[in-house]
Formats: sequence, C-alpha cells, structure tokens
Amino acid sequence: MRPLAFFAICVTAMLSAGCAGYHLGPVNHVVAGEKSIEIVPFNNQTLQPRLGDAVTQALRERMQTDGTYRLATRTPGDVVVTGVITTYDREGVSFLRTDVATAENYRVEVTALITVRDRATTKVLFDRKPVHGFTLVQVGNDLASAERQATPLLAEDLARNITALLTEGAW
Repeated sequence: MRPLAFFAICVTAMLSAGCAGYHLGPVNHVVAGEKSIEIVPFNNQTLQPRLGDAVTQALRERMQTDGTYRLATRTPGDVVVTGVITTYDREGVSFLRTDVATAENYRVEVTALITVRDRATTKVLFDRKPVHGFTLVQVGNDLASAERQATPLLAEDLARNITALLTEGAW
C-alpha cells in the first residue's frame, strides 16, 4: 500500500502545481461589463481610403464581442480610446516565376498609435502606443481591388491586437 499512497500523493502534487499559474477571471482585474469604453473614430493619415472607418468599426465589434467593457454608444464612456493610423506598408512576399520583379503576394501592414485615457481621472493609460496589424494579399489582375478586399481583414487583425492590449494589459 505504501507505493500506491506515494504515487497518489505525487499525482496530486503534480496536478496542483500544473494549475498554479492559472488565474480565473479577467487578467486586468476589471469585472466584465463594469466599465464602459468609448471608441473615437480613428484618424487616417495614410493614403489608403476608408481605412480609419474600417478600423473603428472592427474595434467596436471586437470590444462588443469580448465583453470586458461595455461599448458606450449614447453616453460618454469611462475609458476613451483614440487612435491615429500612421503607416500602411506593402511588401512583396512571393514573386512570379516568370518575372522576379513582379510580386504575386503581398504582406500588408498597418500601424496605429493608440491613446487611452480614463475620463474620470483624466489619467492617460496609454500614450500613442504603437499597435500593428497585418494580412496577406494575393494579387490577381488588379492590385487596388485586391487591397480593397483585404481592408476588412487588415482592420480586424489590428482591432484584435488593440483589444488584447486593452483587455489583457495591466494598466
């Protein structure tokens, strides 16, 4: 019986230690829905049209889905998020076999500077923190239409990264 008891104690210790780092609930110690968040439309300083609107809409949808904060639509929010889209870069990742100068697929990356402040205390939680998002674009016959079709995917990736910063970051 002794080896069996020793084995049971070892298994219990390993199972308990495996969950030692797990934290139940939100990481940033905010109860879900306790605070509201106001997302101001993003300022687009790039030449890509309607990118600011796409990012703003994607971030609002992502924050509603996440549920950590209530989205303030009619009243001012407890936390105010503003952003400026500063860069839009396109880099070729694969090229045609017949013409090595012509890209077949691009990696499109966007950078936004995020400012977050608490409305009640006017404390700035993040000041112009850079957040990046990217997507891959396969070019068919028209690069402009391929980029236009990839804009929602690009905005969604950036919104996912901003949401992770807001909901999982310790302020």
